Amino acid sequence: MQPLENWREEKRSAWLYRIVSDAESGTPRQVLFLELARAAERQAEAWADALRRDGRHVPAIWRPDPRTRLIGWLVPRLGVGTMKGILAAMKVRGMSLYRGPRPHGIPMRLEQIDAGQQRAQDGNNLRAAVFGVNDGLVSNASLILGVAGAGVDARVVLLSGLAGLLAGAFSMAAGEYVSVRSQREFHEYQMALERQELDQYPQEEAAELALIYAAKGMDAAQARQLADRLLQDPDRALDTLAREELGLNPDALGSPWGAAASSFLAFALGAGLPVLPYLLLGRAHALGGVVAVTGIALFGVGASLSLFTGRPALSGGLRMLLIGGAAGASTWAIGRALGMALG
Repeated sequence: MQPLENWREEKRSAWLYRIVSDAESGTPRQVLFLELARAAERQAEAWADALRRDGRHVPAIWRPDPRTRLIGWLVPRLGVGTMKGILAAMKVRGMSLYRGPRPHGIPMRLEQIDAGQQRAQDGNNLRAAVFGVNDGLVSNASLILGVAGAGVDARVVLLSGLAGLLAGAFSMAAGEYVSVRSQREFHEYQMALERQELDQYPQEEAAELALIYAAKGMDAAQARQLADRLLQDPDRALDTLAREELGLNPDALGSPWGAAASSFLAFALGAGLPVLPYLLLGRAHALGGVVAVTGIALFGVGASLSLFTGRPALSGGLRMLLIGGAAGASTWAIGRALGMALG
């Protein structure tokens, strides 16, 4: 980035820090964000000095752009926690304070930082896969039952089910690709900014990190000592700054294509189950097969979700069976009514 752009960005950050500080009035976070605002002003002045040394003009007055004004208007109305993702994108640090409490509290040693950063993502991936299967199952079973309720030929029902499977799977894959790709680009951009700042003014970054640790309850002197030790290892420092200042998880930068493929397969698996009876059974038994297969699968999905919710597997399975059954029965009834009305 050019010095003038850096100057503008630091001025914008300082302005937003003060908005956030006012929104956190009466809390320990108020002091943190006020100190971060002052640090951003000092960094802006450093960029202004660099511009003057190069003989370039420094604007006498900085005014927030419309986007920044809108965010500043929304923060006190929606709350900092609600706006944390947008604020992080606007280079407002300290958003890790709004991620909720950590099971083991704040780190007190470098070893604890490393341990906290190596948690696996397998549980989240498994849960996403179960939800993808459930989406495909409920949506395509409802589509098939709705079309079958209209009284059309079994081949039309089968064609509708296959079309629903493919359309839904491709839609889910495209949406997941765009989502993960956008998230990855955001993370990479923020990490690049953080790396640049770490190279140019490491002591200021250490001070900001110490402020965040202090806001979490650590003794101020101990927080500064930990931050200074951390910055002796640039790679670990960058990783920690991303987590603590930006609220980002560098380990969560998944592959957009991998996420799209996983979403496609999970949805297709769920959506394919209610199609099977029309492929394997005769016309007379296909609709009953759809109801049976879908009911068993819904119960299984609900029981599987109990692993993440802590509810008993039986109640989770029955709840999902009732929800999915209500959706399927409703679409069948609507399809039946439309079939009769349209002749």
